[in-house]
Amino acid sequence: MMNHNDRLTRLRYALDIRDIDMIKIFEFGGVTVTKEEVREMLKKKDEENYEIELTDENFERFLNGMIISQRGPREGNEEPIFELHKGNANNLLLKKLKIALSLTSDDMLNLLDEAGVRVSKGELSAILRKEGHRNYKPCGDRYARNFLKGLMLRYRD
Repeated sequence: MMNHNDRLTRLRYALDIRDIDMIKIFEFGGVTVTKEEVREMLKKKDEENYEIELTDENFERFLNGMIISQRGPREGNEEPIFELHKGNANNLLLKKLKIALSLTSDDMLNLLDEAGVRVSKGELSAILRKEGHRNYKPCGDRYARNFLKGLMLRYRD
């Protein structure tokens, strides 16, 4: 099962984000980290645990920082206002990356397809819905991993 550190590591690799940029992205999300802390978030101390475990809040703040780093701050807002969400981290990852990278649903379907996973528009729509919506569907690790793999295939080539 993937944890936030796994997601962060895969995302960093997929988009080829440097340490210094990771620090800036965290700062955009309202978290101050050092280069050493970033490295410890990405470094495993054993098979399943990382040197620094990434909390739900800091993972979401990183994703919010990705949005700001890619799209710029919202007009008229000095301090970005983000509501922290409880729920499936994989759904959140896909939603926030869709916004940050200005992806359409077709782009996302193509990324998954490039990684060897066929998903219908309806399935993707269900994953992108708000938790609690009658058509909401939780996103499994397999989809999230393959989405990140699709990003890697697109952005690292």
